[in-house]
Amino acid sequence: MKMPRNLSAALLIATLFGCQDSGSASLETDDQKASYAIGLDIGRNFITVESHIDLAALRVGIQDGLAESEQRISQAELEEVMVAFGETMQAESLAAMEAESLRNIEEGTVYLAENGAREGVMTTDTGLQYEVLRESDGDRPEATTSLATIHYRGTLVDGTEFDSSYERDNPAVFPLNGVIPGFSEGLQLMQTGSQYRFVMPADLAYGVAGSPPSIGPNATLVFEVELLEISP
Repeated sequence: MKMPRNLSAALLIATLFGCQDSGSASLETDDQKASYAIGLDIGRNFITVESHIDLAALRVGIQDGLAESEQRISQAELEEVMVAFGETMQAESLAAMEAESLRNIEEGTVYLAENGAREGVMTTDTGLQYEVLRESDGDRPEATTSLATIHYRGTLVDGTEFDSSYERDNPAVFPLNGVIPGFSEGLQLMQTGSQYRFVMPADLAYGVAGSPPSIGPNATLVFEVELLEISP
């Protein structure tokens, strides 16, 4: 977002980095609300690089940019350092993702072992775990020819809900061959009108890539599913 050039450097710096209590700011007028939106956007953009930001140097850069002053560092050097900065941030991001992936694998392994030992839980050859919550005698969907209308709630193994058709009050409709493998396999076990609980290992869910921001890499997922209707 580009700042208006007539906004003084002093005002911007006071807004972003001043020592005033943030609660003292008034947020009543449109300009105040727009200013808050700009600051919120900037602050959020700093989250991933916060540990590398030197606020004093940042203030100087903002002030020089707004005043259109001569750069204190050559453009060639700035470009070089920003390339290195980008590489550092990428390495840190990959390291964090690998750490999260290992943590999810460990938590998922424990959860699958404990859940699989519960009475009434069945495990298929692929590792999908399922539990019948309500059985029915309706038709079963087929992998390549059926559209399924379902209500579902998806959570991580710690109970964090990441998606729910119940919350939207709107059942989901999708082809069985267009969803993650655990869903496709699980729905074929169900009959219309039944309700199952599935626990899906990462390789039957979103795998190493996850589904950011809610589902991390190699996360084991839990779904409660009601199969409402199937159609060709």
